[in-house]
Amino acid sequence: MNTSPELPRSTVTRIVIACFIGSTVEWFDFFAYAAASALVFPTLFFPGLSPVAATLAAFATFGVGFVGRPLGGVLMGHFGDRVGRKSMLIVSLVGMGIATFCIGLLPTYEHIGVFAPVLLVVLRFFQGMAVGGEWGGAVLVAVEHAPERKRGRYGSFVQMGIPAGVILSNIVFLVVSEVLSPESFLAWGWRVPFLLSAVLVGIGLSIRLSLTETPQFRRALAARKLSRVPVVEVLRVGWRQVLLAAGTFIAPNAMGYIVITYSLSYTTRILHLDRNAVIWAILAASVIWLVVAGWVAAMSDRWGRRRVLVICLVALAIWSLVFFALLDTGSLPLIVLALVVLAALQGAANGPQAALFAELFDTHVRYSGISLAYQLGSILGGGVAPLLATALYDIKSSSLPVTIYLALISIVSLSCALAIRESSRRDLSTPYRTAGRPSLHTHE
Repeated sequence: MNTSPELPRSTVTRIVIACFIGSTVEWFDFFAYAAASALVFPTLFFPGLSPVAATLAAFATFGVGFVGRPLGGVLMGHFGDRVGRKSMLIVSLVGMGIATFCIGLLPTYEHIGVFAPVLLVVLRFFQGMAVGGEWGGAVLVAVEHAPERKRGRYGSFVQMGIPAGVILSNIVFLVVSEVLSPESFLAWGWRVPFLLSAVLVGIGLSIRLSLTETPQFRRALAARKLSRVPVVEVLRVGWRQVLLAAGTFIAPNAMGYIVITYSLSYTTRILHLDRNAVIWAILAASVIWLVVAGWVAAMSDRWGRRRVLVICLVALAIWSLVFFALLDTGSLPLIVLALVVLAALQGAANGPQAALFAELFDTHVRYSGISLAYQLGSILGGGVAPLLATALYDIKSSSLPVTIYLALISIVSLSCALAIRESSRRDLSTPYRTAGRPSLHTHE
């Protein structure tokens, strides 16, 4: 039975715009930090360290955001399952905006010494908390409004907001760095993207305030089918879905951060290529990522989530074997090819995951379940990828260990995808059941 009938065109437009723009704003803030951690934070916040150690330290602060993401996912997942999806989307957007704006005002090591990196870590942690609750709420607003056979398409607008945030943050950094001298960019120009976030948050907030609560949650609330402690329940009964979903996300997420963060550091620090040329290559890759994510997500409505995900992860594993070999040529056309194909494949794998994750859990624990799975996969994927890649390369000054690492995590994600049951035809109002396991029970 299809419990989410076709909505009026105006309602559909408002939902997808709100999900896309809100997601874009959140990820713009998150990825502005990623670009700064590769370009300026090593110099401004860790000036006493060697170039390698400073880069490692900057990427470590970047990783702190991933530590905050599970906490944000648990807190907002709890209230999202108890109070509603819409309110948590507003909280996450405002929280992200405040943290990002404050980073733009933060004094550097030159002005306040060790307190500068300490405050940077604190603000990055709050960024992580905000984005930790953002994804789950945005996905559910999209997917729980969607007709059964269009959940992949609706969910894809959240996924497309991620590369859109990459594109926007990199364009701002690129424009600022082109307009200003290197000295001015390092002195104050890097702050512009962070301060600009206040305007973007205002736009996103005005759109999100116009949203209505999802039909799935309204029905659960009316029937008093809410969990008292959703995160405990989903870990008790749905832990297998959490682990498998998280596992499928490790490789696509890690590859995404290799494209947008580590590749910028690697090509400029190791290969000594022009920074702006590499940023343009990353922009091209991100555009392909955005388009492919939406297309493949819509395709999964017809072909099935599991089949599409397995195909994409196989291709991702194969390409991971040649990615760094292409970068190491130092040829800009081959570097663009490497980045574009990797971004396309990880976007293809990532696109259907919004709908897939939502389909693995029941309404009363769905926000908590998908947030836990997504953030666990983020920590094991993107959270450690730039830091680990930097450390692996510097062991033997070779990209081979990094290549092996990418291939191994691709195999892990592929194994998890093979273990997941197809879910694209599931009625979200009925209990989810896995072979030989009970459904998630509801509590009144």
